[in-house]
Amino acid sequence: MKLREIETPISTLSGIGPAKARLFANLGIYTIADLLSYYPKDWDDRTQPVPLSQFRERRVHTIATVTGHSWFGYGKMKTLKISIADSTGRGELVAFNRPFLEKSLPVGSIIAVTGQFSLRYNQLQSSSFEAEKIAEGGSLQDWKDKPVPGSQVLPIYGLTAGLSNGHIRQAIKRALQEYGRGIEDELPPEVMEKRGLMGKARAIAVMHQPRQLSDLVEARRSLIYEELYHFQLAIGGRALLHKGRLPELEPAESQEAVFGPEQEAAFLESLSPRQKMLLDTLPFQLTPGQKLCITDMNRDLDHCERSRCKVEVSQQPFTMARLVQGDVGSGKTLAAFFACLRIVDWGGQCALMAPTELLARQHAENAAKLLEPMAVRLAYLTGNIKAANRGSLLNALAAGSIDIVIGTHALFSKNVHYANLHLVVIDEQHRFGVLQRNAILEKGRQKIPEKEVYTVPSLLMLSATPIPRTLALTAFGDLDISIIKSMPAGRLPIKTYLTRMGNEANVYQFVWREIQAGHQAYFVYPLIEEMQADPSAPLQQANTNNEGIIPSEGASSGIKSAQDMYQFLSTQVYPGVSMAVIHSRTEEFEQHRILEEFRSGRIQILVATSVVEVGVDVANATCMVIEHADRFGMAALHQLRGRVGRGNLQSHCFLIYGRNLTDTGKERMRVLRETNDGFVIAEEDLKLRGPGEVTGIQQSGYLTLGLADPVRDKELLELARKDAFQHLESKTLQTKKQGPSA
Repeated sequence: MKLREIETPISTLSGIGPAKARLFANLGIYTIADLLSYYPKDWDDRTQPVPLSQFRERRVHTIATVTGHSWFGYGKMKTLKISIADSTGRGELVAFNRPFLEKSLPVGSIIAVTGQFSLRYNQLQSSSFEAEKIAEGGSLQDWKDKPVPGSQVLPIYGLTAGLSNGHIRQAIKRALQEYGRGIEDELPPEVMEKRGLMGKARAIAVMHQPRQLSDLVEARRSLIYEELYHFQLAIGGRALLHKGRLPELEPAESQEAVFGPEQEAAFLESLSPRQKMLLDTLPFQLTPGQKLCITDMNRDLDHCERSRCKVEVSQQPFTMARLVQGDVGSGKTLAAFFACLRIVDWGGQCALMAPTELLARQHAENAAKLLEPMAVRLAYLTGNIKAANRGSLLNALAAGSIDIVIGTHALFSKNVHYANLHLVVIDEQHRFGVLQRNAILEKGRQKIPEKEVYTVPSLLMLSATPIPRTLALTAFGDLDISIIKSMPAGRLPIKTYLTRMGNEANVYQFVWREIQAGHQAYFVYPLIEEMQADPSAPLQQANTNNEGIIPSEGASSGIKSAQDMYQFLSTQVYPGVSMAVIHSRTEEFEQHRILEEFRSGRIQILVATSVVEVGVDVANATCMVIEHADRFGMAALHQLRGRVGRGNLQSHCFLIYGRNLTDTGKERMRVLRETNDGFVIAEEDLKLRGPGEVTGIQQSGYLTLGLADPVRDKELLELARKDAFQHLESKTLQTKKQGPSA
């Protein structure tokens, strides 16, 4: 029987009545399967003696003599203190609420003691200990070469009120005795043999009852591998369902280095009529990375459109599912426009969704310049579109009179309908949850006439926050991944400088020289206005004007805000220089006006919050100043830095950080100073913060692992993906040979 099939309630185990079963339920344990898969969070190794002298290194586990008893406190608070000594030193056991130990551990007896000791009041003490009498008296010399009684590896579990480790250990011991031997392996025998994996029944037993710590290595590896194998099996199955083939075995590193005549020919051959028109009108050359990405997307989209036409009565038509990763300014959006043109040439509709109105408007403006000359019918839709214009726009969209609609969350509003939605493009994909993605995809779900299947749009997700390899194999493992690494010709690396607070004057002077040279600058702050709440309260709870900052690494008071610094900079530092301030509470039309004047050069300095992280492209802007940089995440800092360096001018980024910077904060600043490569930054961010928030994985809806960790277990992840995909390929090939009736 497989472990997950053992659905017997734990109340059938002796010693677990209704009351204790309710306590186990607090830990999510209801069945025998739940209990046996509730793995320890740690193990207490008592196989080796640890004398009192080594208390700083590990938990003490030693044989000692009881040298005395004493009491402190009065009445009910009266507490026993037991003095002990082993061959290396002396200590005290503070026996809170255990006065009975006076008799069970008499003076002169030899005891085995295990506990966490620390120096208190110039004495080595432990109040969390276990002690057992092993002899009435005698000399410690008699025990010199003997093991400490109770030497074993004890599992340590996550607990809830009313349940101790002892209770859980006893329950698991009984469950293993009654059910452990019948647990079947859940991996193909050839895979287990090839990877040298331990059987499932033995691995579970070792996890809960290891004889020594070294046994755990093999058991954990086997269980983690099994978990990752089944995870990748599910990912591969999803890919086969929606696109008829497995994704690339691993996210390919950029093939741009080997881009040559053969790849160029494949790119040109793949282009549709409107794509050729766009290519001919561009005033610059596409990068190799863009061409490779467009070639791959065209291949997928052609396959999808043909499958719509040839689909059998009960066969699901295929869809594209691709993630395009590229650093800030690498040209992902232009590649997405090419994909949209392919769909328009097929007669379908496209929706491009951005997380902010600022970014959506920029995409719409760029699309109008590039695509309208090719008779592409465009529309811009956000929640702020006036009712008078909104009605006619929605009617045109539903009638199929619009080819490409660009907007925000409004694209999947209840009253928005599409005539023939074939492609959904989601920019800054980590800003959207899986439910939001599904909501807009559902807008394009259509039943094929006279057939029993539905079509759904293809999905193209764009990410300017590069996703580390290990996360790409898990959270986005069912997608094909394109990587655009090359930057447009003429771009110079941005120079990054670290400045400690108190030295801002040097930065202001540098920016002044750039302004005098005819260039422009950004100043970015974490807050809109000065904090009004209690400065001792957590920053993200105390202040509603927080725009994307991370928890403080120093004092939570004295934080500069965009509004206050706009007043200071415009009157005290740069009087006479044209300036403006922008943030999330600025009205959309006012944001548009300010950014247009900044693009045109009429505004020389733009003071802002992180609202300018995306959607602002001004080639003449050469300075980015980020004050309180230690309060922004690495991805946000990299994105903000990417607002400069958009042309062929040398650009500069100044990260001004607080005085009380933590070691982690210093490491983040160091990485940003040393590299402009977003992929390197993403990997370092993953090491520093873990996978939870790095790229929106918590919103992805896919990452539900238990023992396995995609970062720590990277090598096992890649092996499991390879084996799972080979199994799916073999199964698919066998099904094809057997025919439709199989």
